[in-house]
Amino acid sequence: MSDNKNIQDGRDRSRVNGNESYELSYLEEKLGVSREQVRAAIEAVGNKREDVEAWLKKQQ
Repeated sequence: MSDNKNIQDGRDRSRVNGNESYELSYLEEKLGVSREQVRAAIEAVGNKREDVEAWLKKQQ
């Protein structure tokens, strides 16, 4: 997969990259949680976006 952020396709949308600040910021704003909570969710359930969001919603 290319690191060129101008190339867009659906491959990355299903995963959360915990090393990319903009991805963590997106989830922070979307769900109203802290960066630490997002990282904890990734550790708990893996990096599948659907699972991370569900875990964070349950924690609220």
